[in-house]
Amino acid sequence: MRFTDLFASLPAHTLEPISPRSPWKRLLKVAGYAAVRLVGNVFRKVRNPEELRGKVWLYVVSQNNYDSLHFLREARPDAVLVAGQSKQIGRYNRQVNRLSLRRKLLYYGQLPAVYRALRRTEGERAWRFFDLIFNAIGYYEVYRRALRHYRPRAVVFANDHNDDARALLLACQAEGIPTAYVQHASVSTSFPPLGFDLSLLEGQDALDKYRLCGPVRGRTELVGMPKADSFLARRNQEPRVRRVALACNTLDDLPALAATLEYLFTEFPDLTFTLRPHPGDPRDFTFLQQLHPGLRFSDARQQNVFEFLGEHDALIAADTSTHLEAVLLNLASVYVRFGNQGVADDYYSFVAHNLIGRADTLPELRTWLQRHQQHKPLDLYRRAAYYNATLGTPDEGHSQARALRLLGEWLQTEGQ
Repeated sequence: MRFTDLFASLPAHTLEPISPRSPWKRLLKVAGYAAVRLVGNVFRKVRNPEELRGKVWLYVVSQNNYDSLHFLREARPDAVLVAGQSKQIGRYNRQVNRLSLRRKLLYYGQLPAVYRALRRTEGERAWRFFDLIFNAIGYYEVYRRALRHYRPRAVVFANDHNDDARALLLACQAEGIPTAYVQHASVSTSFPPLGFDLSLLEGQDALDKYRLCGPVRGRTELVGMPKADSFLARRNQEPRVRRVALACNTLDDLPALAATLEYLFTEFPDLTFTLRPHPGDPRDFTFLQQLHPGLRFSDARQQNVFEFLGEHDALIAADTSTHLEAVLLNLASVYVRFGNQGVADDYYSFVAHNLIGRADTLPELRTWLQRHQQHKPLDLYRRAAYYNATLGTPDEGHSQARALRLLGEWLQTEGQ
């Protein structure tokens, strides 16, 4: 994914923290990574509170991953949550076991050959994203070593495209460790091909998109959205919009977001607005509250997305899977691009499949919001059936039980 046109076209403010445009800054970042992560890990011994040998590993690379897999940890005594040695898991940093990366430094002799090979296949982008190549070196080898040492019964993933997750997947395949995948958010056709022995997807949308990504490996099952189970019974029953949520991420342009808020506060003085930046967005949003003292904030690192949405009647956002979660809770949701994000328009195809509305201008947004101020349908959630396979079935609200049953049956088969 790091060498796709889509990744290269990300907005400068989004790409800069991932891979700086300046080659000198990239080299400085590599030096910092080498000193803090590679050398630093050598002097930090990993001591885990739980036994990892022979267990079912739930591999997480983010706070969202943790939220998506924690139900498996609660239900299965043989399941343990694991992450890379220095991986940041938000508020759950201390609640996951760690896989040692102390030996990762030993494999950097491969770097020149890896870089030359990628230079031949990817051209100038190999140098443009040299720092990301540097970061990825060694994961595969140390994870193979960890698998040989602990021999987990299986590894369950919630991410299929980060460099460390891909390395562990390939290491599992090399070591003969069964792998499963629980979809944690909406997917796109830019993702890698589905490569797990068992994939538990939310709905037909995900399967259709993965089929466009390449050959689908292993068995696939549609289980709905496990993390939404406990919230589906609390769908929004308000017939009019009074409380409006805005979600943004690093793709969104801050001046465009500020202009949208200025317009909304002017046109709708009687509505309540809450802004929820993505937990990985490092930008300072405090100036928006200074401009609009009535603006509320939701800390995504502390408040669950469904808890946040449950406090609102409508959602305004650009390219984010929060739209799907909002519609599942019967919020009116509208696609609004905050500036030119650089990614494909309607990235998740939510507008194309009539899941949500769309407003291309501020006056269009005003019209949409005025309409829902007067009347918000109470059956909006039915639009999400293409994305959530259990919607409207006896399994609605029981996706966790369905996923647990399928995973348990699969593990029994793998153990024979």
